[in-house]
Amino acid sequence: MSAGVSPRPWWVPGGVIAFGGIMLYGAAQLGQSDAHSGVGPGLFVTIIGIALVVLGVALGVQVARGVAFTSPEGEGEYGEVDDEDRTHRGPLLLAIASLAAPLVLMQAAGFPVTAAVVFAGVARAFGSRRPVVDILTGAVLGAVAWFFFNWLGVNLGPFLPLLSER
Repeated sequence: MSAGVSPRPWWVPGGVIAFGGIMLYGAAQLGQSDAHSGVGPGLFVTIIGIALVVLGVALGVQVARGVAFTSPEGEGEYGEVDDEDRTHRGPLLLAIASLAAPLVLMQAAGFPVTAAVVFAGVARAFGSRRPVVDILTGAVLGAVAWFFFNWLGVNLGPFLPLLSER
């Protein structure tokens, strides 16, 4: 290899294609459709697996063309981060706590409230300074998801358990 020419990272598209293939193999073990809703547990896994394989092939074409992969500012050639870029524990812990919130909230508060808390917490961890907008966005996305899954016949529990009859 001549000086100044960086090796082509074939492992990146290969890894993406392999991961997509693993997902497709796993999806083949699951049902693709359900008699009740028409959507089986393997359908979404299959869609994601196909998307990963297609994106891996597209990435492979980019590597074959010699497109340079540039690292974000502050990172070295292979993604190593400068010593001055340290992990900020507060936002990391907030993101982890937000992602764990459904374990505690889902049954008591319902899907839309839980989605609002998770969305707002993760958005805050990533630096958002608009908590009202984040909570409303999470609640709307959660409500839309709840109605969509309900329409498909997937039971996510009551919409707002606090307001439903006991």
